[in-house]
Amino acid sequence: MKDVIAIYPGSFDPLTNGHLDLIERGSKIFDQLIVAILRNPEKEPLFSVEERFEMLQSMISHQSNVRVDSFDGLMVEYAVRVGATAVLRGIRAISDYEYELQMALMNRKLEPRLEAVFMMPAEAYSYLSSRLVREIATLGGSVKDLVPPMVEQKLREKLPRADQRRGHGTLKQGK
Repeated sequence: MKDVIAIYPGSFDPLTNGHLDLIERGSKIFDQLIVAILRNPEKEPLFSVEERFEMLQSMISHQSNVRVDSFDGLMVEYAVRVGATAVLRGIRAISDYEYELQMALMNRKLEPRLEAVFMMPAEAYSYLSSRLVREIATLGGSVKDLVPPMVEQKLREKLPRADQRRGHGTLKQGK
């Protein structure tokens, strides 16, 4: 029996507890799991690929069958290059399913040997996305339970609090 190699592609900008949940659960299903950071020149990421790589690497170092890599171009070409036969994707809502189904069918057309494996997030992370985390952090809100402590610290370093950027202190209510 051959080892099943899967990739979990994404931007991971920033890494969330939802991502870590899927990585942990995916590592129990596949012999090898490659967390593959997409280098997308069309997007302006908050963190560089190197910063995201470092954060991911430190969070998965205890998992012997998981490694971090990065790629650009077509995901199916990357999957073939690394010998992957499965792509792990998380689905939070019906809108995710519609998008992921379309991508999975196109990927199957491009590379019929590549299977899509969809996982539902743990209930605690069913609403969580990197986009929402960036928005909350940018506006000065707490992301404490949404991301690992290291990512929370890096977000604080990268993004000054919204009230400081505007030059205002905290709001005071009158009596």
